[in-house]
Amino acid sequence: MNARLLFVHVLSPLHAGTGQGVGVIDLPIAREKATGLPYLPGSSLKGTLRDACTDDVMKKKVFGPDTDSASDYAGSVQFSDQRLLLLPIRSLKGTFAWVTSPYILCRLLRDAESVMGSGVPSEVPSPADNACIVSNHGCQIAMNNQVILEDLDLAATPQSVAHTWAQWIGKQVFPGDSVWQQMLIARFGIVHDDVLSFLLDTATEITARIKLLEDAKTVKKGGLWYEEALPTETILSGLVVATPVKATVQEVFDTVANLMGKPLQFGGKATVGRGLCRLQMTGGNS
Repeated sequence: MNARLLFVHVLSPLHAGTGQGVGVIDLPIAREKATGLPYLPGSSLKGTLRDACTDDVMKKKVFGPDTDSASDYAGSVQFSDQRLLLLPIRSLKGTFAWVTSPYILCRLLRDAESVMGSGVPSEVPSPADNACIVSNHGCQIAMNNQVILEDLDLAATPQSVAHTWAQWIGKQVFPGDSVWQQMLIARFGIVHDDVLSFLLDTATEITARIKLLEDAKTVKKGGLWYEEALPTETILSGLVVATPVKATVQEVFDTVANLMGKPLQFGGKATVGRGLCRLQMTGGNS
């Protein structure tokens, strides 16, 4: 498979929505039906990167023809949904923790092995439901043998496997930046899948928005709503796949890589600064 791993690092709250909600939150984020895990749709990635491409010839070869002639041929690049990898959670010590779970790591391992072959951590730990596995070297979120995330008290369990995963992820997401790599190692935690599920219901960012009457400067009737977003520092991962149609595999990955040189905006609420992300593509096996 001609594929690369793609990592999305959220620089401002990301609202990849599903339209109007039916619960307390009027505008919720997109979540997988079966797992409840947040994701950024692949269509959002493709659309933004296509718009960022200024080479009209390469744009059509890689991303496909314009809408009015889209049936002529398919694009040569496919983006999977970018699924949650690390969720930043407020921590009593160390400011925040980058939290993941065994199920999420298993999915990352499945994708990474198909793309990169060797060099990927192979062991996925299984923390107890009252524990948080942390790095056994340089951890900054443990205090008195505890990790306190939001209002959850978890037993800190230092293990080398957490250090191994944090080190590998850090090199993929922050290549060449030792400061951010060490920051990820220091704040990395693995919790039980059920604990992460609870945190996904309580630790996303909820913002109240209002619309004012222009003359009275009071809230317009029906002009109060609540939006959900993935918080700043969230990290997602997925795949970029090249299928030669009009462009070669090398042209596909070169074009996509060149478009990732600066932060891009994804999801909704762009005019209020939401959805700024940096992208990092890695891997190389075919």
